[in-house]
Amino acid sequence: MKIALDAMGGDFAPQAAVAGALLAAEQLAGRATIVLIGQEDAVRPLLQAAGPAGAALEFVPASQVIDMGEHPAKAFQQKQDSSIAVGYKMLLASEVDAFCSAGNTGAMLVGAMFTVKTVPGVMRPAIANFLPKLHDNVGILLDVGANAECKPEMLEQFGELGSLYAQHVLGIAKPQVGLMNIGEEEGKGTPVIQEAHQRLKANPHVNFVGNIEGRDLFNDKADVIVCDGFTGNIILKMAESIYDAMEVKNIHDPFFDKFNYEAVGGSPILGINDNAIIGHGRSTPRAICNMLMQGFNMANSGIVDQIKATFKS
Repeated sequence: MKIALDAMGGDFAPQAAVAGALLAAEQLAGRATIVLIGQEDAVRPLLQAAGPAGAALEFVPASQVIDMGEHPAKAFQQKQDSSIAVGYKMLLASEVDAFCSAGNTGAMLVGAMFTVKTVPGVMRPAIANFLPKLHDNVGILLDVGANAECKPEMLEQFGELGSLYAQHVLGIAKPQVGLMNIGEEEGKGTPVIQEAHQRLKANPHVNFVGNIEGRDLFNDKADVIVCDGFTGNIILKMAESIYDAMEVKNIHDPFFDKFNYEAVGGSPILGINDNAIIGHGRSTPRAICNMLMQGFNMANSGIVDQIKATFKS
């Protein structure tokens, strides 16, 4: 197995990317090879400085970089030798089993849509993120930013995608799916949310437990929480701010330590024909390492094949 990493992606690239790749290679212990993609004059010296550990990583040159502030679609189209574009080409050619980047989020989404493409039957891919639960388990929240506005059918599909991920990657036998709303009652919410509720309720592929509220994010009412990308992104950033505030106050707790983005590493794009993960722009070596391990776990689980089989039927 090979897991590719955009070595030029993130605020601290390529140093953090190479350091994170070395950490992940140590954890993987030969179960997979890390493939770094980036500008040769920036990455090669870092690999050489790492000695034998650096030599164990593969390197693929890419002459261009898509910067954080660039227009995603235009940059991806114009920079076909960028580390993101090359990574997706390798993914499409099955030269790697997963592709990870802490670079331009929009470019990662554009690359996913236009290179490996959406699974037939899926209306729109979703970005997922993870929710720590009070009893040490983990839940999943989607969408967290790919689709600011959603049709009811899209929210229904997010429930299916999240349920498949929770089952096959997180190991939850029968994931409970909840719909984020302003109240638990069936008639609450906008017309879109009300129709999504009815669709999820009737969907045989989903163990739907009904509406949930913001206070239910971290309890055991739902393993999979469905919302539009606008709502999900606000929730995600709020959760990150809790960790930041506790750091400022010098308050440390094992549960709230899980709110640190470094512990998760990245957010999988679900509903595309391969394994791709978007990391935080501020990714440190620890975050990069965890993102690569997440890519390994996704590829190892066969989640994409499970999604294809479900939507084919």
